[in-house]
Amino acid sequence: MKRVYNFSAGPAVLPEEVLKEAADEMMNYEKSGMSVMEISHRTELFRTIIEEAEQDLRDLMHIPDNYRVLFVQGGGHMQFAMVPMNLMKNGKADYLVSGLWSKKAAKEAEMYGDVRIAASGEADNFTSLPDLRDVTFRSDADYVYLCLNNTIYGTLWHELPETGDIPLAADISSCFLSEPLDVSRFGLLWGGVQKNVGPAGMAIVIIREDLIREDVWPGTPTMLRYRTYADSNSLYNTPPVYCIYICGKVFRWLKQQGGLEEMKKINQEKADLLYDYLDHSRLFRPIAAKKDRSLMNVTFTSGDAETDARFVKEAEAKGLMNLKGHRSTGGMRASIYNAMPAEGVRALVSFMKEFENAE
Repeated sequence: MKRVYNFSAGPAVLPEEVLKEAADEMMNYEKSGMSVMEISHRTELFRTIIEEAEQDLRDLMHIPDNYRVLFVQGGGHMQFAMVPMNLMKNGKADYLVSGLWSKKAAKEAEMYGDVRIAASGEADNFTSLPDLRDVTFRSDADYVYLCLNNTIYGTLWHELPETGDIPLAADISSCFLSEPLDVSRFGLLWGGVQKNVGPAGMAIVIIREDLIREDVWPGTPTMLRYRTYADSNSLYNTPPVYCIYICGKVFRWLKQQGGLEEMKKINQEKADLLYDYLDHSRLFRPIAAKKDRSLMNVTFTSGDAETDARFVKEAEAKGLMNLKGHRSTGGMRASIYNAMPAEGVRALVSFMKEFENAE
């Protein structure tokens, strides 16, 4: 069966080269006679997998030596709790709410301390990012939190807030490895890998060493302490071995593409192609404010729910899958992650023109 173009926001499209390589190794990894899913995480074979994956990620992101890379089981909702559990020393944090996921993160953090919403884009239905010109952060806040790319609404923080000595913590799930990022601007970065990096079931945490503390929130379980992962090189218990294995292959694939600088160019070209069409369409319109548009998640609508539903259905018949927008926003969403080929975006634009001409 021919592969479709999968525009899902996550679990999302993976590079075909990675899938084929994993398929070839499924029954017999490195002449072990076993699948990666069958080998012990205590073996030298798996230790090589996880160490090479970490090094390739460090190379791609130019991660400074004073940051640790942690492979943590669970997804974003667990990080909503782990961040405040591990970082709230004074019991205070300032949150920038730019969408559903940062809103949920703030709500979860309220269980562990004093959470202040420093700015929010909810008044505009999150179609644009909060204006930070008059925003100040509490000097005794333990961290400032934001979601760098808002999957549901199709917005991206193109400029980071200035937080001074206050650590900036960010959810980078849906823009993970899509373009270069100055890791040193952050105290902590985390990303659920199921959007732009690998299979569901794991988050990768990049954390500055001085923020890996012993004096975490009282009652924090062992497996929810960053220190547990840092001290054991993410091998305290059985890790998600196959997920790490696939992520490692994706890291290697990205290096083969030329690294994040080259991926930024490719992603910009794909996004420009789709946004340019939307900006000139008489039927469809983009939802996110132009200055805040995401490169990864392009949201749009015809303005009519029935027309949108018909478009999604007819697109599926053309092999353009998972274009329905999030249930909280409606409309459509095309997630054009790293592994989405330019041919897929061109096929989408071609069908949109065909659909528009038929209206």
